[in-house]
Amino acid sequence: MAKLSGKHAVVTGGGSGVGAAIALALAEKGATVTVSGRRREALDAVAGSADRISARTCDVTDPDSVASLFSALREEHGGVNIVIANAGAAEASPFAKLEVEEWRRTIDVNLTGAFLTLHGGLAAMEGKDWGRMISIASVAGLRGYPYVAHYCAAKHGVIGLTRSLAMEIATSGITVNAICPGYTETPMLTRALENVMDKTGMERADAEKALLRTNPMGRFIQPEEVARTVLWLCGPDSGAITGQAISVSGGEV
Repeated sequence: MAKLSGKHAVVTGGGSGVGAAIALALAEKGATVTVSGRRREALDAVAGSADRISARTCDVTDPDSVASLFSALREEHGGVNIVIANAGAAEASPFAKLEVEEWRRTIDVNLTGAFLTLHGGLAAMEGKDWGRMISIASVAGLRGYPYVAHYCAAKHGVIGLTRSLAMEIATSGITVNAICPGYTETPMLTRALENVMDKTGMERADAEKALLRTNPMGRFIQPEEVARTVLWLCGPDSGAITGQAISVSGGEV
């Protein structure tokens, strides 16, 4: 597994869930990690859990905010070696009732946010001959799901963006990949379950079964399983892996 001493990583959406698990895993392997997001209190809690983690607020939908983040990281750390574009959000709505404002909001956070993160991260890797850029997409980027057309569209876009950038910089020593988790036990999953329960009157156990009905393993993914995939992609045996969308989903796709 990766030994990452001397590497600097930035993780967007690092205040909870998958982002927090990734930050902790990278720090445990020796990397210096900056977690970013909009909620300072949550970021500080993650930063307080490991000596190598620090926190900076950033809104990935705001180009100036992202530019400011990477400018600070170049000044303080000489740039970055590992970029994890993890920030995202999901809302459910029947397509016939989907409003353009909700569409734009979902695209902004999940797709434009990934673009701005990778764009700023690539500039912050200038002059480096080793780098890892990883987008946290979703199995929703590999298949369709009802009631989340806008989220599926955004995550399909993230995978296309990832593959295109990987081909563009394939000879640079920087790899670009996407990880596609299935339903993962995070605050986002809790909100999804509560939405199902509210809309249908189901008990939690039945709501969980509804979300897991297409999962061959019949279980939710753990954030640490996504984090371990990140560590593998940052390790010495993954240098030929680029432009891939790696499903971490219990066999769902």
